[in-house]
Amino acid sequence: MKKTTQKSPISGGPRNLVLAVLIVVGSLFVLTKLTDYARQVKTLSYSSLLKHIENNNVKSVHVSGQHVDGILKNNEHFESIIAYNPSFWDTLKQHEVEFSVSAPSNTWYFSFIGILFLLLLLMAWYTVRQLRNVGGGSGSGSNGLFSMGKSKAKLFMPSTVKVTFKDVAGAVEAKEDLHDLVDFLKHPEKYQRLGAKITRGVLLIGEPGNGKTLLARAVAGEANCPFFSISGSDFIEVFVGVGAARVRDLFAQARKHAPSIIFIDEIDAVGRHRGSGLGGGHDEREQTLNQLLTEMDGFQTGDSSVIVLAATNRPDVLDKALLRPGRFDRHVFVPYPDLTSREQILRVHAKNIKLDPEVDLLKIARGTPGFSGADLANLINEAAINASKNNQSLVTMQDLDISRDKAILGKENKTMRQTPEDLKITAFHEAGHALIRLLMPEDSDPLYKVTIVPRGRALGVTHWLPEREKYHQSKDELIGNIMAALGGRAAEELVFNKITTGAGSDFQHATKIAHDMVCSYGMSDLGPIIYNPNQQSFDYSSQTASLIDQEVRKLLTSCYEKVTIMLRENRDKLDTLALKLLEKETLYAQEIYELLNLEPRVDHSILS
Repeated sequence: MKKTTQKSPISGGPRNLVLAVLIVVGSLFVLTKLTDYARQVKTLSYSSLLKHIENNNVKSVHVSGQHVDGILKNNEHFESIIAYNPSFWDTLKQHEVEFSVSAPSNTWYFSFIGILFLLLLLMAWYTVRQLRNVGGGSGSGSNGLFSMGKSKAKLFMPSTVKVTFKDVAGAVEAKEDLHDLVDFLKHPEKYQRLGAKITRGVLLIGEPGNGKTLLARAVAGEANCPFFSISGSDFIEVFVGVGAARVRDLFAQARKHAPSIIFIDEIDAVGRHRGSGLGGGHDEREQTLNQLLTEMDGFQTGDSSVIVLAATNRPDVLDKALLRPGRFDRHVFVPYPDLTSREQILRVHAKNIKLDPEVDLLKIARGTPGFSGADLANLINEAAINASKNNQSLVTMQDLDISRDKAILGKENKTMRQTPEDLKITAFHEAGHALIRLLMPEDSDPLYKVTIVPRGRALGVTHWLPEREKYHQSKDELIGNIMAALGGRAAEELVFNKITTGAGSDFQHATKIAHDMVCSYGMSDLGPIIYNPNQQSFDYSSQTASLIDQEVRKLLTSCYEKVTIMLRENRDKLDTLALKLLEKETLYAQEIYELLNLEPRVDHSILS
């Protein structure tokens, strides 16, 4: 049942505050009028007052500035406003009217001060009401003024946490490391009988989207214990001391529900190096961090057990005291998924998607190196959206290809209109890339598809897919990648006898590979030496820098010459491929093998 709370009419916001002020002012005005009515005071104009005086109807008057209060001879009270006129006093004397004089009244001044005071009281009351609502979402459910120090962590009881390690695809090593914690929470006596102490602080390190939060929930689901989840930024407040109070309250709640798990997401928001900033906000963060350090250093009470999991993608900014033994001394790395893990993740997210039987998720996994788990989930969802827009009954391989291309290159540019000459240059450029890739040795990555459909800033793209996860590359393979990158410019120059700006990104890619070969991999005549200008310990002279430039230039020039020779010797295949691209816009590897009468590459995948 949803809990309802009564709200004060003053706590509804600034609109209600203004309404309350208007009610108060209106009430004062009405009271003033009622008082005047109760006194039965008659209001006379200045001319009427003079007539009454001249007719000897006035008994006495009291003058205060321009305001006159008086009594007629029939004992009726009156009031009037007079103009400045020195003869008025002579008129009173002539008709024997008793009069008295006093300084002008400050009634309106005091009324204004009173109203202002009431406004200040109402504003103070409104502010207090707002402060009392701060912290209303805490675990205790209190709305009091001091509930700001209550923890904002969300408590998940064991019955509500359904995630287990079976629901986490990939991350095999991370799950193995976390299994020790689960075993300790389930069977603490197994460790206590030998005097072993399990690690109480575990830091999950990995890039965003790789499943750190999912792993933390899986630990709670496996251990079947209460799970407190909070973000590091939830501790920090504008008021100094609130963050430390929230840390104390969080650990107090965790002890009450022990054995339990505390998960702090984005801990770098509160755990940064102390002394790295200025100002009150920084003081608040440091106090919060100090309290966290204190709570983690021996927070076991009796037989209760509390384990703290934290996640970050910036371990380099964390305070050293937070990482020392006894706190977060176990680091679990959650890397980008490898090929096997990517396929498993795709299958998990495609479980509820109606896929065409021809869909090959392994091929999609091979074409998504560097994708995080969140990226792969988005890829499947985008493919389903595309199929739905086209009123398809199933999600096809083409939908997945479009989704992947959109994630890597951007959305297809349908408004771009190229001239026939531009399209021809683009077709021969991409055909040059593809043909060189096909003519490369067996250890290079095989061709997947070629397209001249513009996406993002690219007028065309040549895709190749790694057959397996690679952890090292040979010199021949790197040279092959350089040659494939230079194939587009070489084809332009060979066919059109001119060069364009379309090869800029290709040159950038090729130059980086060549520079790494010379400076980082020792694959040049300069020998097995590291030349890294970004590290002070590897500084080198200008003469060495000149030699490096020469080696890079020699490597690129040699590759370009080889590519030109290969394309000239296979000019018929280049023309055939380019003309077919102009006709169909997109060609897959199998179509190209049949078109050029080439033997398909042998699949060296370890998963085949």
